[in-house]
Amino acid sequence: MATVMHGRRKGKERGTPEMPLPPDFQMQGTKMGQGGMMLPDGTSLRDVTILSKSEWNRIQQELYKRQIEDEKIKRLREEKENRKHMSKEMVKNWGNTIAGTRTRKLEARKLREQKEEEEKRAIDLEEAKFQAEKRKDAIEKAKTQQYYQTDRVKNFHSALMLTEVLKEREAQIELKRLQEKASEGKDAEWLKLAKREHENAILHDQEKAKERINASKDHQMFLSSQIQEHMKLRQEDVEEDQKEGEELKKLAVQFHLEKERLENIKKDEKLQMKKDNVTQIKDRQMIKSVIEQQEEEEDEECRIFAAAKRKMMKLRAEKEQQIHEEKQRNLERIREKLAAQLKQKVSDEDERIRKAVEEAEEKRAKEEAEKEAKIRKDMAESAIHRNKQILEGEQKKKEERRQELEMVRIRQAADEIFRRNEEEKRQRKREDAVDLKNFHGDQINLRKQNEEQAILEKLALDNANQALLAVEEEQFQEYAGRVIEHCEKGGRNVYPLRKAAKNGAGGGKGPVFEGKGGIRPSYMVSDKSGKQMPHYQRDSTEETKDSIYGPAKSKKRLGFVW
Repeated sequence: MATVMHGRRKGKERGTPEMPLPPDFQMQGTKMGQGGMMLPDGTSLRDVTILSKSEWNRIQQELYKRQIEDEKIKRLREEKENRKHMSKEMVKNWGNTIAGTRTRKLEARKLREQKEEEEKRAIDLEEAKFQAEKRKDAIEKAKTQQYYQTDRVKNFHSALMLTEVLKEREAQIELKRLQEKASEGKDAEWLKLAKREHENAILHDQEKAKERINASKDHQMFLSSQIQEHMKLRQEDVEEDQKEGEELKKLAVQFHLEKERLENIKKDEKLQMKKDNVTQIKDRQMIKSVIEQQEEEEDEECRIFAAAKRKMMKLRAEKEQQIHEEKQRNLERIREKLAAQLKQKVSDEDERIRKAVEEAEEKRAKEEAEKEAKIRKDMAESAIHRNKQILEGEQKKKEERRQELEMVRIRQAADEIFRRNEEEKRQRKREDAVDLKNFHGDQINLRKQNEEQAILEKLALDNANQALLAVEEEQFQEYAGRVIEHCEKGGRNVYPLRKAAKNGAGGGKGPVFEGKGGIRPSYMVSDKSGKQMPHYQRDSTEETKDSIYGPAKSKKRLGFVW
């Protein structure tokens, strides 16, 4: 392979960039050898091709064409982005462009919206303060109204109204006294005027009474006509109801007839079904009896066949015995006859007779052997059949026994499973009972804790209620004191107010219960009147106190009287 080198020139070719030499192709030095100049790697200069710079650049461009194009495109893109960025930087602060105008409008709009938002916030803050004041006033008003709706305040306001009524009554009494004093000489004139007005009123009432009588007569006539019309309409309704009732009766009769016909049809169907069922049951019983009879007949035929077969075997044996005996007798007769004939014939016929006898004996022996073989075969077949039947019966009995044992094992297994299930059920019931017991115990403890917690909460609530009642009592006494002082300055009778403002809520006449929130109860008499017991004291009360507690002063009460 030849080494390629390029020559260096002083000038650069136009439009072609100078490419550096690769490290592999740079000449680090030469050395002389026997065959000429040699490169350091042992390559001869005769094998080196020297290229011009233009050729070398062309080869490099062909080799690195894709990279050069990519770098060129990248450089052009970067220059374009730089120019675009410079253009944006130059025009971004211009005010006479569309973008600048739009930017100024957006900034102005943003400032305007910020200002409007600040104004809205200020308005919302003022509105919130105003609404808070309104809510505070409404809450105070509601509290005041709610306080005014309490029983004690309502009772106190009733007493206040009573004081106003008493004040008004005193003023009316004073006004009446002054009117009577001023109208002492005008009674006669007022009497005449009142008499005349009374007479006019009587005449006016008589005219009104006459008009009412005439109106009542007209109304009576109108009501009479309405009654007659209503009676006529009612008669028509009655006739229509009668017609409708007759039609309904006819329809009811038809309905009952149709219902009876349907019931009869259903009864007939039931009877026919019953007959069919009875017939079917009888047929089944008949078929069952026929099958049983056939089975009995088959069993009887099998027994008769076995007995007949045994009898036939016996008769066959007797018959064979008789045939054998008959043959023996025939043979004896033949022997006797032949013996007689032999005596009469010549000696040459003895051999023929002997042969005939032997042939007859062989034939008879053969027949007897065949008969014996046939008998043995029949007996063997009978024995095989009998043994087969016996084996089948034994197999059947064994199978039945096996099935019975299998059923017994299945029943035992089912009993064992049932026993285990029952044991598991009992165990589960025992566990459920223990769980239920523990659950009930937990419930009892929880209920006890809840009850104790409820008692503590109730005690805390009672303490809080007592504290609240004390505060309410203090507020009420302060309010009542200011009202009573104002009424005293106005010259009103404050006895009802003092009575309504005494300590203890409840409105009763009994003693104040200090441990129950300062409630003043009412004690009722135990008769049908249901009145409240009196609260006044008499001299007998003091005498009783002296007799019980002695002459010393005592504030103790006796019973429900105080």
